[in-house]
Amino acid sequence: MTDDSITAPTGMELETLPGAKPVLDLLDHVIEKTGGQKRFGQRRMAAHVAQAFDLERHLLVQAGTGTGKSLGYLVPALHHAGASTKPIVVATATLALQAQIVKRDLPKLMEALSSEPESETQVAILKGRNNYLCLHKLDGGYPEEEPDTLFDIPQRSMSRIGEEVLRLRSWAEKTETGDRDELKPGVSDRAWAQVSVSASECLGKRCPLVEECFSERARQEAYEADLVITNHALLAINAFEGLGVLPEHDIAIIDEAHELADRVTGAVTDSLSASLIRRAARDIRKNSKADSSALEQAAGSLETACEGVSEGLIERLEGRLLNALAAVADAARAALSDSKSDNKEADAGLQMARSRVSEVHDAATRMLESTEHREVLWLSRQGGWENGRYTAASDQDPATLHVAPLNIGSRLREGLFEDRTVILTSATLTVGESFDAVAGSLGLAGSQAPRWEGLDVGSPFDYPRQGILYVASDLPKPSFGVNPQQLERLRELCEASGGGVLGLFSSKRGAEQAAEYVRQHTDLNILLQGESSLRALVEEFTEDINACLFGTMSLWQGVDVPGDSCRLVLMDRIPFPRPDDPLAQARTRAVAEKGGNGFMAVSAYHAAIRMSQGAGRLIRSVHDRGVVAILDSRLATQRYGGYLMRAMPNLWTTQDKNVVLGALERLYQSID
Repeated sequence: MTDDSITAPTGMELETLPGAKPVLDLLDHVIEKTGGQKRFGQRRMAAHVAQAFDLERHLLVQAGTGTGKSLGYLVPALHHAGASTKPIVVATATLALQAQIVKRDLPKLMEALSSEPESETQVAILKGRNNYLCLHKLDGGYPEEEPDTLFDIPQRSMSRIGEEVLRLRSWAEKTETGDRDELKPGVSDRAWAQVSVSASECLGKRCPLVEECFSERARQEAYEADLVITNHALLAINAFEGLGVLPEHDIAIIDEAHELADRVTGAVTDSLSASLIRRAARDIRKNSKADSSALEQAAGSLETACEGVSEGLIERLEGRLLNALAAVADAARAALSDSKSDNKEADAGLQMARSRVSEVHDAATRMLESTEHREVLWLSRQGGWENGRYTAASDQDPATLHVAPLNIGSRLREGLFEDRTVILTSATLTVGESFDAVAGSLGLAGSQAPRWEGLDVGSPFDYPRQGILYVASDLPKPSFGVNPQQLERLRELCEASGGGVLGLFSSKRGAEQAAEYVRQHTDLNILLQGESSLRALVEEFTEDINACLFGTMSLWQGVDVPGDSCRLVLMDRIPFPRPDDPLAQARTRAVAEKGGNGFMAVSAYHAAIRMSQGAGRLIRSVHDRGVVAILDSRLATQRYGGYLMRAMPNLWTTQDKNVVLGALERLYQSID
């Protein structure tokens, strides 16, 4: 049961909501202490979050940019945590946002509440185990990887990895948390793998260094805390697999909730390849008395079975592939049975080997049962470098099988929403003022769904006065990459703006084409994702108000550059999922089989949320001005264009190129 149209009460009416009065008083205190300004949207959010806690009802809150949604949920959470016997869990989409809450938002909030009881709230941050330094592995407790896994690494890279590991050893003697994110500058994934373990590889309580373990310490602090800050991936594992990676909790607050479905899907997707099976076989042979020959033979059978199989969905598991997966599952089960040890002492090498064999067994078994459990099975291949050039994958290149849930909604309903109150918030949760699409994707639709309410608190920004939305309706329909007409229009827009352009592209190839073209035809400073670290690129883009930053999906959300440095956000095309995306294909078909519009429910919804997030990069403060330009004429010519437009910020809209070029030129000339 839903209520998508909560009316906007006055300030006095907000205080009459159950549980709202003390929370609003606390929020006023924080605003006064920090010198901030009262924002009605933020107050509405805080009041309704407090009410949701009080009534134990799920709440979806769309809080536009500038609302201050972190305070909108943190203040009621801190107030409620003092009266609760269980911690409140806050889950973010990324580790970066997790760190922002812990290192910036909460310290500032706690300082403002220093005279209040809420300042005594115990806060802990919790990440996956492999984000923490493993002292036992650093101390030589785990066997080194076989040399043949490193043959494809250039000697120069090996030297750099060695230097990074030496720096990690030095850091290990100083760090109090062992948290990878606290290491500055960071290290490569390969170097970090030398000093970390996964949850399944960990010895747990049997580890000789368990009393000093950074990960165990973080977990203990989380179990003793009133407020636990974690991420979507751990929340997904806790909900889907029931492993108890999070402390028991009655309330979960999910920030950046538009990302939840994709993050959950990614966290519970399993993969399997011949190379992974051979690695597991090698490890179990090296660390136990188990016979690994059957596992090695099964790896070869799977490799042969995949030859000639095209990339994409596997509609029916049969023939050689079915037999090969069954052989893998049987061989892994036998290896696990044969490698059991009666030795009471912890054996890190055996634990690591058994965990890898177990992962192979579980993935193969899940793939064999994929049809029965309504899961999606597909095959992917990677191309390779030959004579300095990248070649696309062929049907003979090494293959990897993947399996993921067709629909995560029912599992989330049981594992997340059934036994607790859940607050979901983001700047982009609605399309056309309706929460139905996101609610459906998360298991909150249908007669059996729990009751929830939807609230849109708006944004303090005056979008029609601060920005323009330009749709290039005269351009031809986009083709592969960026076509010549798009490139020339892009150049015109960039020159009129004098830089300050955030270019959001649907592919790496498109971003590279655009960067090359604008560099050839202008003197603008073009920053291209991949030519430096993302953090360094964003820093340079922020500092140089006339630079342009071009990149792909990781720039479509999370980039926060207020001021003159970002005055033109440019999208090359509508960000539909790739036509050959197996999950999108399977989910589209599933919707159609139930009589729905699969394209609108899957592809158009995905694009609408991404476009709204991308457009949200432009106006980050009440002083920001600029243009969002979309070089995809389908937004104006296709029927689904109106649906996509309803998800966008309410900017002043035009299809007139000259109007936009003139506006950009005037904006550039006005910059001090």
